Amino acid sequence: MSSQNAEGNASPEERLASQMRKLGTRTVLYQQHVASSLGLSNTDLKSVDILWETGPITAGELSKMTGLSTGTVTALIDRLEKAGYVRREQDPSDRRRVIIVPDYFARDEVRETFKPLHDSVVRLGSSYTAEQIELLIDFAAKVSGIMEEQIRTLGGGRSKSAAE
Repeated sequence: MSSQNAEGNASPEERLASQMRKLGTRTVLYQQHVASSLGLSNTDLKSVDILWETGPITAGELSKMTGLSTGTVTALIDRLEKAGYVRREQDPSDRRRVIIVPDYFARDEVRETFKPLHDSVVRLGSSYTAEQIELLIDFAAKVSGIMEEQIRTLGGGRSKSAAE
Protein backbone atom coordinates (compact mmCIF):
# COMPACT_ATOMS: atom_id res chain seq x y z
CA MET A 1 0.00 0.00 0.00
CA SER A 2 1.44 3.42 -0.90
CA SER A 3 2.05 6.02 1.78
CA GLN A 4 -0.53 8.26 0.11
CA ASN A 5 -3.21 5.60 0.53
CA ALA A 6 -2.17 4.94 4.09
CA GLU A 7 -2.17 8.67 4.79
CA GLY A 8 -5.66 9.03 3.31
CA ASN A 9 -7.04 6.61 5.93
CA ALA A 10 -5.12 8.20 8.80
CA SER A 11 -6.46 10.65 11.35
CA PRO A 12 -5.88 14.35 10.69
CA GLU A 13 -3.21 14.38 13.41
CA GLU A 14 -1.39 11.44 11.78
CA ARG A 15 -1.60 13.14 8.36
CA LEU A 16 -0.14 16.30 9.90
CA ALA A 17 2.71 14.33 11.47
CA SER A 18 3.36 12.70 8.07
CA GLN A 19 3.43 16.07 6.31
CA MET A 20 5.77 17.47 8.96
CA ARG A 21 8.17 14.58 8.39
CA LYS A 22 7.96 15.22 4.64
CA LEU A 23 8.67 18.91 5.25
CA GLY A 24 11.66 17.99 7.41
CA THR A 25 13.08 15.81 4.64
CA ARG A 26 12.61 18.54 2.03
CA THR A 27 14.20 21.06 4.39
CA VAL A 28 17.30 18.90 4.82
CA LEU A 29 17.57 18.36 1.05
CA TYR A 30 17.15 22.10 0.40
CA GLN A 31 19.82 22.90 2.99
CA GLN A 32 22.22 20.43 1.39
CA HIS A 33 21.71 22.07 -2.01
CA VAL A 34 22.17 25.57 -0.56
CA ALA A 35 25.33 24.51 1.27
CA SER A 36 26.73 22.95 -1.89
CA SER A 37 25.91 26.03 -3.97
CA LEU A 38 27.82 28.17 -1.44
CA GLY A 39 30.78 25.80 -1.32
CA LEU A 40 30.03 24.72 2.26
CA SER A 41 29.27 21.44 3.95
CA ASN A 42 25.78 21.06 5.39
CA THR A 43 27.27 21.03 8.90
CA ASP A 44 29.06 24.32 8.21
CA LEU A 45 25.87 25.92 6.86
CA LYS A 46 23.74 24.75 9.79
CA SER A 47 26.38 25.92 12.28
CA VAL A 48 26.29 29.40 10.77
CA ASP A 49 22.47 29.30 10.88
CA ILE A 50 22.67 28.43 14.58
CA LEU A 51 25.00 31.39 15.10
CA TRP A 52 22.60 33.64 13.20
CA GLU A 53 19.72 32.42 15.38
CA THR A 54 21.56 32.70 18.72
CA GLY A 55 23.80 35.62 18.05
CA PRO A 56 27.46 35.54 19.07
CA ILE A 57 28.36 32.52 21.23
CA THR A 58 31.51 30.72 22.25
CA ALA A 59 32.92 27.74 20.41
CA GLY A 60 32.07 25.61 23.46
CA GLU A 61 28.43 26.68 23.31
CA LEU A 62 28.33 25.90 19.58
CA SER A 63 29.84 22.50 20.33
CA LYS A 64 27.07 21.75 22.84
CA MET A 65 24.33 22.92 20.48
CA THR A 66 25.58 20.94 17.48
CA GLY A 67 26.82 17.86 19.28
CA LEU A 68 30.19 18.27 17.55
CA SER A 69 33.43 17.86 19.49
CA THR A 70 35.27 21.05 20.46
CA GLY A 71 38.12 20.10 18.11
CA THR A 72 35.70 19.68 15.21
CA VAL A 73 34.06 23.02 16.03
CA THR A 74 37.45 24.75 16.10
CA ALA A 75 38.25 23.41 12.61
CA LEU A 76 34.74 24.37 11.44
CA ILE A 77 35.18 27.93 12.74
CA ASP A 78 38.61 28.15 11.08
CA ARG A 79 37.02 27.19 7.72
CA LEU A 80 34.10 29.57 8.13
CA GLU A 81 36.32 32.45 9.22
CA LYS A 82 38.65 31.92 6.28
CA ALA A 83 35.64 31.92 3.92
CA GLY A 84 34.25 35.11 5.53
CA TYR A 85 31.11 33.60 7.09
CA VAL A 86 32.06 34.25 10.74
CA ARG A 87 34.61 36.21 12.73
CA ARG A 88 36.16 35.74 16.15
CA GLU A 89 35.89 38.60 18.64
CA GLN A 90 36.74 39.05 22.29
CA ASP A 91 33.68 38.69 24.51
CA PRO A 92 32.89 42.24 25.70
CA SER A 93 31.76 40.88 29.10
CA ASP A 94 34.81 38.64 29.60
CA ARG A 95 37.89 39.55 27.59
CA ARG A 96 39.43 36.12 28.29
CA ARG A 97 36.76 34.48 26.14
CA VAL A 98 36.38 34.53 22.37
CA ILE A 99 32.95 34.60 20.78
CA ILE A 100 32.00 33.61 17.26
CA VAL A 101 30.04 36.26 15.35
CA PRO A 102 28.11 35.40 12.16
CA ASP A 103 28.82 37.53 9.07
CA TYR A 104 26.73 35.17 6.99
CA PHE A 105 23.88 37.34 5.68
CA ALA A 106 26.24 40.23 5.02
CA ARG A 107 27.29 38.20 1.97
CA ASP A 108 25.32 38.91 -1.21
CA GLU A 109 25.46 35.30 -2.44
CA VAL A 110 23.83 34.07 0.78
CA ARG A 111 21.01 36.61 0.62
CA GLU A 112 20.44 35.90 -3.07
CA THR A 113 20.46 32.13 -2.51
CA PHE A 114 17.75 32.29 0.18
CA LYS A 115 15.69 35.09 -1.43
CA PRO A 116 13.55 32.93 -3.77
CA LEU A 117 12.48 30.63 -0.92
CA HIS A 118 11.89 33.57 1.42
CA ASP A 119 9.82 35.42 -1.17
CA SER A 120 7.78 32.29 -1.99
CA VAL A 121 7.00 31.64 1.67
CA VAL A 122 5.99 35.29 2.18
CA ARG A 123 3.70 35.04 -0.88
CA LEU A 124 2.20 31.83 0.48
CA GLY A 125 1.71 33.47 3.86
CA SER A 126 -0.21 36.31 2.24
CA SER A 127 -2.90 33.81 1.23
CA TYR A 128 -3.75 33.24 4.92
CA THR A 129 -5.51 35.51 7.38
CA ALA A 130 -3.54 37.20 10.14
CA GLU A 131 -5.16 34.82 12.65
CA GLN A 132 -4.18 31.78 10.58
CA ILE A 133 -0.61 33.04 10.29
CA GLU A 134 -0.44 33.51 14.08
CA LEU A 135 -1.65 29.91 14.49
CA LEU A 136 1.00 28.69 12.03
CA ILE A 137 3.70 30.67 13.85
CA ASP A 138 2.59 29.19 17.17
CA PHE A 139 2.55 25.68 15.70
CA ALA A 140 6.00 26.07 14.11
CA ALA A 141 7.45 27.41 17.39
CA LYS A 142 5.98 24.49 19.34
CA VAL A 143 7.26 21.96 16.78
CA SER A 144 10.72 23.56 17.08
CA GLY A 145 10.52 23.10 20.84
CA ILE A 146 9.56 19.45 20.40
CA MET A 147 12.49 18.97 18.01
CA GLU A 148 14.90 20.55 20.52
CA GLU A 149 13.56 18.22 23.21
CA GLN A 150 14.07 15.22 20.92
CA ILE A 151 17.62 16.36 20.12
CA ARG A 152 18.38 16.47 23.85
CA THR A 153 16.76 13.03 24.30
CA LEU A 154 18.97 11.62 21.55
CA GLY A 155 22.07 12.96 23.27
CA GLY A 156 22.47 16.39 21.73
CA GLY A 157 23.25 15.03 18.30
CA ARG A 158 26.25 12.91 19.31
CA SER A 159 26.22 9.29 18.31
CA LYS A 160 26.75 6.73 21.07
CA SER A 161 30.17 5.87 19.70
CA ALA A 162 31.19 9.57 19.60
CA ALA A 163 29.97 10.14 23.16
CA GLU A 164 31.81 7.12 24.60
